[in-house]
Amino acid sequence: MSRLIVVSNRVNPPSGKGDESVGGLAMALSAALRAYSGLWFGWSGKTAPEFSGQLSMQIADGVTVATVDLEEADVSEYYNGYANKTLWPLFHYRQDLTAYDRSFNEGYQRVNRRFAETLRPLIEEGDLIWIHDYHLIPLGRELRALGVENRIGFFLHIPWPAHQLVATLPRHKQLVEALFDYDLVGFQTPEYRQAFEEYVLSEVDGAIVDEARLRAFGKTVQVGDFPIGIDAAEFAQMVAGERAERTFGVMAAHTAFRKMIVGVDRLDYSKGLEERFLGFERLLADNPHLRREVLMLQIAPVSREGVDSYQEIRARLDALSGRINGEYADIDWNPVRYVNRNYRRDELAGVYRAAKVGLVTPMRDGMNLVAKEFVAAQDPDDPGVLVLSKFAGAANQMGEALIVNPNSPEEIADALKRALSMGLAERIRRWSALNEGVQRDDVTAWRDAFVKALAGEEEPRKPAEGPHYGEQARPLSVDERLLPDLGAEREADARTFGAAALRDPEARGDPPPLRLSTGTGRGLQVLGRDQGTLARPTRP
Repeated sequence: MSRLIVVSNRVNPPSGKGDESVGGLAMALSAALRAYSGLWFGWSGKTAPEFSGQLSMQIADGVTVATVDLEEADVSEYYNGYANKTLWPLFHYRQDLTAYDRSFNEGYQRVNRRFAETLRPLIEEGDLIWIHDYHLIPLGRELRALGVENRIGFFLHIPWPAHQLVATLPRHKQLVEALFDYDLVGFQTPEYRQAFEEYVLSEVDGAIVDEARLRAFGKTVQVGDFPIGIDAAEFAQMVAGERAERTFGVMAAHTAFRKMIVGVDRLDYSKGLEERFLGFERLLADNPHLRREVLMLQIAPVSREGVDSYQEIRARLDALSGRINGEYADIDWNPVRYVNRNYRRDELAGVYRAAKVGLVTPMRDGMNLVAKEFVAAQDPDDPGVLVLSKFAGAANQMGEALIVNPNSPEEIADALKRALSMGLAERIRRWSALNEGVQRDDVTAWRDAFVKALAGEEEPRKPAEGPHYGEQARPLSVDERLLPDLGAEREADARTFGAAALRDPEARGDPPPLRLSTGTGRGLQVLGRDQGTLARPTRP
């Protein structure tokens, strides 16, 4: 077996004791590395007056890690700058928040070059190198420049956006060209892989060699989609553990005679937290009988406090949660509990199990492992219901959730109402199908599929596409899930007009769909707003 070298921006291996906070990448990579001899390389999270390239080596929970410190300018330009002020918002369809600064790009290229120079002496013949996420796109190119001929793979954990958005990035062709120095490039879903293919075909006159290979810049790269999962076996142990049981007991006692809706997300504008709060507010406004019967717990640990947009969203959420509680709370009931702190994963397992609804509504998300952990934590005899954004990568696999458009407070409210009133038989049926997928498509399956493809043992998977480009494939539509009667009407329409008419609005006489022109980014996403512009639903 070849040695596996994993490279990511941060190296933060879990302790194996359940005390990791929210975030799935560290969990997934540690689980992957335990099965392979090798090491995990990346930034320590610490700074030094000057970059020295000095390595720190240690073994944590059976994983060998090698870390290096960065200097302050590196953190400012590479991490806070290009990674989190340029690529992150752009790849999450927030062109309005994307900052373009030449120094950011210079810092990004410099740190990737420094990582390559530091990592190079650790690489041995036959090693497989697996590089992760948007921070390190140029790293493969830098390693090739240093003479590394090993097979190198790259996996993008976040969405790859529509090619019109990528084309707004200065020097976007150079960024994409760097991906062609890898042997394998992996994406979370068929949608993101297809968006990358569209860019290659439309922006750089590339070509599809076959169903798994693209050619551009005089090079050929293998591409595939590899949906990430959770460590299902480890999480099952956490759910059955003492701390999870104790947390479940505390939450059950505090929510006695009420149904709890839970959301767990890093504080980030891509997670749809404002829209989620507005959807819950709409639920209370439209359903007076549910007031005092339901509460929403939102756990949102603060992150990236050095980025202005994160400070702004925190202020807006503080105001919005206060507005909802001020409008609807009673002396013995607050509808919203909004918490900005980290919790251990085994504690979160107990929280998930106590909740009747898991509310996961990102505006864009590469996968979203919270949705999978919520499912894995449920009581098989009395499971909760998952409400999931259609723009989360997980929606491609989790069709038995209630799938919603997070831009619509009304749709979120309707889904919550249905979830809260759903009968036991339907809840068990939906949960059983979801849990089967979570257990089958776990982190081990993700790891093995990618590593085998990187080693050349098998071709990447290319599952069947959804009916439209850019749409997550799902067994049922949103309308069919939330409004069964409307779904029946549409089935009747299909018999009348034919299946093709359903796929083509113009064939049915409906207004033509919006066509986005090149360069369009705004309008693909609800943009940042002042608190004063958040519409307050009418209270009956």
